[in-house]
Amino acid sequence: MARHRARATTGDGGHAEGSNHISERANTPQDICLLFRKYMHEGNIDAVLSVYDPDVVFLNHNRVPRQGLDDLRQELAPFVNAKATFDFTSKQIVEADGIALMHTQWRISGPEVRSVYAVEVARRQPDGTWRWLIGDPFTVGR
Repeated sequence: MARHRARATTGDGGHAEGSNHISERANTPQDICLLFRKYMHEGNIDAVLSVYDPDVVFLNHNRVPRQGLDDLRQELAPFVNAKATFDFTSKQIVEADGIALMHTQWRISGPEVRSVYAVEVARRQPDGTWRWLIGDPFTVGR
C-alpha cells in the first residue's frame, strides 16, 4: 500500500492578509491565492490564467461548468479589466499526495462588490509548483 503525505492548515497559512510576501511561483497552494490577487490587481489576464491548470474546470455564477483556459478567460475578463481587488482569508487547506483542497473566503471590489466562499482543488505540477484545477466560488452560501 502506498504511503501518502497528508497535511492540513487553517487560518492564513502563515501569510497575513495584505502580506507583501509574493513569490512569482506558487510553491504552496496558499501562494496561488497571493499570485491570483497580484495579477488581478495588475490587470494581467495571461498571468491570472497562469495560476490555473490547463485542464481547469470552473463552476461559474450560474453553476455552469466552464472547462479549459479559454472558457476561464471569458469568465475572468471582466474582473481583470476592472483590475478588481481580491482580498482573501484561507480558512483551511488540506493536502494529500500532490492534491490540495482549499477553502477560501474572498472579498472582491469590482466590477461589483461581493464576498464569496470558494472551494478549490489545486494540483502540484511536475515542476513542483501548484495550480488550481477545480474552482467553485459560488455554491457555498447559496
